[in-house]
Amino acid sequence: MDLQTGKLYWPTTFPDAPSYPPLDEDIQCDVLIVGAGGSGALCAYYLCETGLDVVVVDKRKAGYGSTITNTALIQCLGDKMFFELVNSFGETYAARHLTLCRQAIDELERAANQLHIDVQFQRRDSLYYASVAEDVAKLKKEYEALKKQSYPVVWLDRKQIRSHYPFEKHAALYTMGDGELNPYKLTIGLLEYAKQRGVRIFEETEINGKKLEQHMATCYTKNGYSIQARKVIFAAGYETLEVKQEKKALLVSSYAVVTNRVEDFSSWYKRTLIWETARPYVYMRTTADDRVIIGGLDENTAYADDRDAKLTHKKERLIEEFHRLFPDIHVVPEFYLAAFYGGTHDGLPMIGVYDSFPNCYFVYAYGDNGTVYSTVLAQILRDVITEKQNDDFDLYMQTRPKLPQA
Repeated sequence: MDLQTGKLYWPTTFPDAPSYPPLDEDIQCDVLIVGAGGSGALCAYYLCETGLDVVVVDKRKAGYGSTITNTALIQCLGDKMFFELVNSFGETYAARHLTLCRQAIDELERAANQLHIDVQFQRRDSLYYASVAEDVAKLKKEYEALKKQSYPVVWLDRKQIRSHYPFEKHAALYTMGDGELNPYKLTIGLLEYAKQRGVRIFEETEINGKKLEQHMATCYTKNGYSIQARKVIFAAGYETLEVKQEKKALLVSSYAVVTNRVEDFSSWYKRTLIWETARPYVYMRTTADDRVIIGGLDENTAYADDRDAKLTHKKERLIEEFHRLFPDIHVVPEFYLAAFYGGTHDGLPMIGVYDSFPNCYFVYAYGDNGTVYSTVLAQILRDVITEKQNDDFDLYMQTRPKLPQA
C-alpha cells in the first residue's frame, strides 16, 4: 500500500535510531506480531513480560509505516462525539470506552517515563471549538454528557475564549488530561524495551503467505523463511486491511504540515491541542522543538494518486487556517505530507477475530486517537493471549453490539 508521500518530519528527530536485522532462518515462537509500528510495538511491550516467546516482523524499517506520519495528539475524545457514542452503544458502554482511553493516556505517560529513549511525552489540555454557530448546540450536548461522567471539561463562551487566545469562536470545550509525544521515538523505545526482555525483532521481513491450522499458524516470508507461531497478531496499521478486509473500517486521505521553529508561543494559551467541530476538521499542536503541526482537511479518497495531487493545495490551506487563528505567529511549512487515514463507521477501534483466521487477532486501532486506541487494544490482547479474564474484549470485537435504531 502506498501509505504516504511528502517531506517527513519524525525521521529527522531520531536520525540514529537503532535498526534490526532481516529474518534469515526458519524460526518458531509463541506469538508473532506482524507490524513494527505503534500498534505492534505496544503489543510487544505488553507481551514482553508474560514469559511468552514473542517475535515482531515488519516489511519496512520499524516505525516507517503509518507511524511515521502520525501527528500524535494524545486525546480521549474522537471524531464521534461522546454523546453520539452514548446514542449508538448506550451510556455504560460509551463510559467504559472513555475510561479506558483516559487510563491509556496514563499508561503512555508511565511507559514514557520507563523507556530509555525520550519520547517527548508532554501533558496538554485541549481546546475543542465550535466552527460555526450551528455547532454550539451539539457542543453543549457533548459538555453535558461529559460532565455527567465527571470528565475534566470546562465550557468557554466567546469572551472567555478571547481572553486566552488571539481569536474568537462561538463556544468551546476546554478539556484537561490529554498529551502529545513523538510517535517514532515511542515506537522505537517500546521495541527496544521489548528487545531487552527477549523479544526478537526483524525489519525488511515481509510476510507473503500463511498456513493457518487449528493449533498452529505458519507465516512465510518473501525471502523464503517460515515462522511458526501459536498465535498471530496482525498489527500492520492500515495495511492490516490487505490481510483481512473489515466492512466496519474505511480509508480516507489526510494532510499535515510541520512548520519552522517558533520563538514566541505566548499568544497560544498553554500550547493546548486545538481542534474543531467542522467535518473535515483542522487540528494543531506544538512540538518539543517548538514547531507547529497542523493537520486535517481530509478527503474521501483511498486512491494515492488523487490524494497526492491535492498535497500542494492542502499544504497552503493548512497554513492559511493556522494564520486565521494565530495571525501573530508567522509559520511556513518545512515538512508536509499526504497520507492514508483509517477510521471506523461506528467511531470505535476494533479487534478482529474470524473463523477463517484461526489463532489470529487483527488490530484495527483506527480513528483520531490511534495511539490511545492501540494502547487499549494491546493490553486486552495481552490478557486474551495469556488466558486472563478481560471483560473489555467484547467491547472492541468486530461483532460488538449496537443499540437498535428507532
